[in-house]
Amino acid sequence: MKEFFTLKLLDRFQWVFNRSDIDYKMMRKLLQVKFTMDGRRVPTIFQQNNRKKVETDSNQYVKSLWIYVLFGLFMIPFILMDNNYMFQMSFVYGILIFIISTSLISDFSSVLLDVRDRNILYPKPINKKTISAAKAIHVTTYLCLLTVAIVGIPLIVGLFRHGLLFFLLAIFSIIFIDIFVVVLTALIYIWILKFFDGEKLKDIINYVQIGLSLAIMIGYQLLARSFELMDYIIVLEPEWWQLFIIPMWYGALMEITLGNSVNNFYILLALLSVAIPIISIWLYVKLLPTFERNLQKLTYHGKVKYKKQPKYKEWFMNIICTSKEEKVFFRFASLMMKNERDFKLKVYPSLGFSFVIPFIFLFNVFKTDSGFDPLTSKAYLNIYFSLIIIPTVVLMLNYSGKFKGAWVFKVAPLEELKPIFSGTIKAFLVKLYLPIYLTLSVIFMFIFGVRILPDLLLVLVNACNFSIICFYILNKGLPFSESFDSSNEGSGTIIFLTMLIVGLFAGIHLISTLINFGQYIFIVISLINLIVLWKKAFNKSWKTLYS
Repeated sequence: MKEFFTLKLLDRFQWVFNRSDIDYKMMRKLLQVKFTMDGRRVPTIFQQNNRKKVETDSNQYVKSLWIYVLFGLFMIPFILMDNNYMFQMSFVYGILIFIISTSLISDFSSVLLDVRDRNILYPKPINKKTISAAKAIHVTTYLCLLTVAIVGIPLIVGLFRHGLLFFLLAIFSIIFIDIFVVVLTALIYIWILKFFDGEKLKDIINYVQIGLSLAIMIGYQLLARSFELMDYIIVLEPEWWQLFIIPMWYGALMEITLGNSVNNFYILLALLSVAIPIISIWLYVKLLPTFERNLQKLTYHGKVKYKKQPKYKEWFMNIICTSKEEKVFFRFASLMMKNERDFKLKVYPSLGFSFVIPFIFLFNVFKTDSGFDPLTSKAYLNIYFSLIIIPTVVLMLNYSGKFKGAWVFKVAPLEELKPIFSGTIKAFLVKLYLPIYLTLSVIFMFIFGVRILPDLLLVLVNACNFSIICFYILNKGLPFSESFDSSNEGSGTIIFLTMLIVGLFAGIHLISTLINFGQYIFIVISLINLIVLWKKAFNKSWKTLYS
């Protein structure tokens, strides 16, 4: 097997492992196998563009790091700013935490929760501590490479701009951030493993990964709103909730050390930057045996429970589906969206964003418009931002982890393919979009009053129109019939362009509010358009599908 540079570097510190009761030679062998196998894995960030044959003796993850170098260049303007270390370094660390956390969730959660090697290694005479150390070093190695790719160039720029002390303090902070992110993620998994098992456990892990993605986005928004621009000076008004924003801990540490701005709030943040990671590491080490023991729960599948569909759902399905075939595929698509974990992991975070983004823009209105009046304001049109995830989700309806089962479409006794597509789109609208739309509508009506009810109805009709347009443009095959690995060459530009249609809908809606009964006229026009689109968009045959 190939001799990796990381292993040669570790050889110089083998005495550390030997003194810690770790069989270094065995750990080295395990790491060598893991690094070799990693050469066959394609990182999530490149999965959408990779259909080419992968070279088996080269590590695709290392090759993908150049894109993170580009991301890191966005930090340089913050590094070059004047000496407001609290502001500029909070943003630098915020970008770093955002990237490494999302990468840890998407690429390395499977490594932390990997139980495949247990069946092979545990019966062998290998110290369990050695196996755990190999897993920890495996993850840490890639995280270090990722971190160097992101902050390498910005730190060199910082060395010339702010001096050696800045450079050393930044490295110290980044090491603590890396350790804390890994340990925090592991502690969350430890907590989940303690309370859940079987299929429920796997579902909960999915939901936690989705929740972490949302928490990272919300945290970054809170960080941006912590600072105010007053008379061309960036100022910070201390608030209790800022204690939970991790980048500000390390920004305060830099401000105290280099900016000489010492106050009780900064001191408290700086203390958290050191104390919380150390406490977390101590907790992790204490709970590691429990973690390894509870990982076994992932191999337990539990009993499958069959639930009878509630009568009101059956009634609703009979209302919206016009034929028996359409009902079958409505039910089939609903179950796929509900039960397939790969689909949920790729789609559900987008649904969460569609719920959060309208409020982010609404808060901007509250903040900037001093004369805001909910009785006359048209800020409720921000609800259109919930539509921007529709292209991504409609595109994902093409893919599945169980795509090989698509043969069922071909053996089904169907006279036409229309029920497959119409049933799937209806399932998406009812199961995924409608709950978000209804929740947003209730909250928006609470803020702006019942007067916006016709506008909300118009948004729903436009959402249906937009879903069909996206389906017509983006879906070229049968639902759930292709692998996620092949999703999707060149689709990014098309998705971006389809989002412009949302802007068009919102613009026409805004204009309609300036005309007497304009919303009602627009509703009628949109409904006619919806009927026409529904009749035309799904008329596909086997011949046109694969021509």
